[in-house]
Amino acid sequence: MDPHALAFIHAPLGLVLLENRVIRAANLRFAEIFAGPVEGFEGMDMARLYPSAEDYQRIGARGLAAMRESGTYDDERIMQRLSGELFWCRGRGRSLTPDDPFARGVWSFSDLSEARPVVQLTPRERDVAMLTGQGLTSKEIGRKLDLSYRTVEQHRARLLKKFDARNIAELVARFSGMPF
Repeated sequence: MDPHALAFIHAPLGLVLLENRVIRAANLRFAEIFAGPVEGFEGMDMARLYPSAEDYQRIGARGLAAMRESGTYDDERIMQRLSGELFWCRGRGRSLTPDDPFARGVWSFSDLSEARPVVQLTPRERDVAMLTGQGLTSKEIGRKLDLSYRTVEQHRARLLKKFDARNIAELVARFSGMPF
C-alpha cells in the first residue's frame, strides 16, 4: 500500500478530506471518534456531526471567514457522534483551494471529552464559551458576535454558574480540562 495512504488511514488523530463540507475520505481514528464505520462516512454531509443546523451554519460561517484570510481555521467546539452523544472536539482545517476555501480541504479532529465534560449550553453560550476559551474579553466577544458587552457578561455569568467557576480564569481552566 502507498505510504501516504497508510499514513492517512492510521494517523493517531481523526482526518477527513472534505469537498464542500461533504466527507470524501475518513481515516480510522475519525471513525472511532464519531462512532461509525469508516465507509459509512464517505459522502456524509458534515452537518450530521453537529449538534444543530444552527451550530453547523454559525461555525461554518466563522470558519469560512478565517479560511478566506489565511487558508486555515481551528477551534474547539461541541460535536455529535453518530449515536447522538455530544462531546468536545478540536477541529483544524486547511483549504486546498484558496479561491474557494470549502471546495476542498483537509481537516483533523481530536476528541477532548476525557478532559472536558459536556455541559448543556445554548448555541449562544457555546459561542461565548469558545471565544472566552480563546482569551477574548467580553468587549471583543461582543464585537465578534454583534452583541452588547452586557449581553456577553450575562452569558458569561450563566457559564460561571453552569461550570461552577468563581471567575473567568477558573472558567477557562474548566473549558480546557485543566485542574484549578
